[in-house]
Amino acid sequence: MLIDFCERNGLIVTNTWFKKPKRRLYTWKAPGDWRRHQLDYILVKHRFRNSVKDVKTLRRADIDSDHNLLVAKFRTRLKKLIRFQKCRPRWDLEKLYAQRQSVQETLEEKLSAIEGESGNAEVLWNNIKECMLDTISELVGTVEKVARKPWVTQEMMSKMEERRKWKDVNNEEGRRKYRRLRNLLKRATDRAKKNILRRYVMRL
Repeated sequence: MLIDFCERNGLIVTNTWFKKPKRRLYTWKAPGDWRRHQLDYILVKHRFRNSVKDVKTLRRADIDSDHNLLVAKFRTRLKKLIRFQKCRPRWDLEKLYAQRQSVQETLEEKLSAIEGESGNAEVLWNNIKECMLDTISELVGTVEKVARKPWVTQEMMSKMEERRKWKDVNNEEGRRKYRRLRNLLKRATDRAKKNILRRYVMRL
C-alpha cells in the first residue's frame, strides 16, 4: 500500500536510501523489546530526492513513546522572501500587573489628550493604539523570550533528565522506573499548568 501511494503521488521513501546499522533503522519495538520493526517513514517528492542527506532514528530521544524519533537531514535552496514584518514585543506581564494602577492612570491621561481629535476610524484607532503602546513601553517594558514553557520548573527538568537515563534500560527494573518517572512528570506538569493558569485568572 505504501509503495502504491508513493507511485501515485510521485513520492520516495527516504529511510531505505542510506546504509545504516539496524539500530538506526527500526522505529518501533514491542513491549519487552522482543520484536523490532520499521513502521515510520519519511516521504519526499521525487524532485527533492537529492536534497535528502541523511535519515536515521534517535533511540535516546525522550519522546515518551514506544516509537523511536525518526529524523532527516535536508539541504535545499529556497527562494528568498523579503519580509518587513516586525517581531511582536513580549511585554513584562509581571510588571504590568504590579503597576496596573499607574498604567491605567497614565493611559487615561494620554487618551484624554486626543479625545477631541478628528479623523476616520483607522486614524482614531491608530491614535489609541499609539497611546497604549507608548504607555506600556514607558512603564512596563519587555522581557526576553524564553524557549521553554512558563510552567516548566527546574524540578521538572531534573525529572526529564532522569527519565531519559532509564529510557534505554531494557530490563524490568528499567521499565518500571521509566513508567514511574513518566507518571510523576505527567502529574507535576498538570499541576504546574493549573497553578500558572490560576495565577493568570486571578490577575484579570
